[in-house]
Amino acid sequence: MMRNGNDNLLTDERQSQLISKVRRIEIKTRGLSTNVFAGQYHSAFKGRGMAFAEVREYQYGDDVRDIDWNVTARFHRPYVKVFEEERELTVMLMVDVSGSLNFGTRVQMKSEMATLIAATLAFSAIQNNDKIGVIFFSDRIEKYIPPKKGRKHILYIIREMLDFHPVSRLTDVGAALEFLGRMQKRKCTAFVMSDFYDNKNFDRPLQICCSRHDVVAIRLYDSLLKSLPDVGLLRICDAETGRAMYIDTSSRAVRLAHEKYWRERTEDIESLFRRNAVDYVSVTTDGDFVKALRQLFAARKS
Repeated sequence: MMRNGNDNLLTDERQSQLISKVRRIEIKTRGLSTNVFAGQYHSAFKGRGMAFAEVREYQYGDDVRDIDWNVTARFHRPYVKVFEEERELTVMLMVDVSGSLNFGTRVQMKSEMATLIAATLAFSAIQNNDKIGVIFFSDRIEKYIPPKKGRKHILYIIREMLDFHPVSRLTDVGAALEFLGRMQKRKCTAFVMSDFYDNKNFDRPLQICCSRHDVVAIRLYDSLLKSLPDVGLLRICDAETGRAMYIDTSSRAVRLAHEKYWRERTEDIESLFRRNAVDYVSVTTDGDFVKALRQLFAARKS
């Protein structure tokens, strides 16, 4: 009985810590979405199009193509149709929860950065009356949260991101994109947050997905991986497969080979995004994600 009591105490303490983390993230990201991204999100991500709102009397400068001839004939003076943007969007946050996201040598892990970015986007979206849904993926669909509105829904999403434990540690971006296509019939804006460590080719699934949806890629990485430090013999472990090996970082040839691999992989990923007209941005674990999102929003408006 005492053990069960201790377990309950640990559970209560863990729940309290989790709620505290959710609250801190809400305070930070809600403030950013209100004070930093106000207006930028709205203009960067358009609604589904223009919808008829009303008719009014013709005014000098109105486009004659907007004249409603039926109403004009009825009242014997010109009337024009007025249209407004269909603002409501469905936003899908596609979050990579594979093993490689649990890595970070500076400030925070990639998964923690993903949570901050996702929360900021979510609060920006609800301020524009958009619905938010989430797909957690590894090499399978780990969890699907259908799109909804409201603060409670976003807090639930943040809580899940902080406390989610995936079944698999591998990555399959293509499978996640195919799932989005099956679940989301109407056009949506999909933010894919991943380090894109995927050995499978997801060119075709991305191409199909982009033909129906507005796909935005946010690449997360740790700056240590761009260039290896000279620290001698180093044991490394693949976070997804568990395969371990030793590399000699004191070897200049090894460090140059790694930098070449990183550069070519980055070029391949960016080329894939460009071919499919995907807006993308890269964010490091110790980087300024606010600046990165601003650049992304500004690029979409230009």
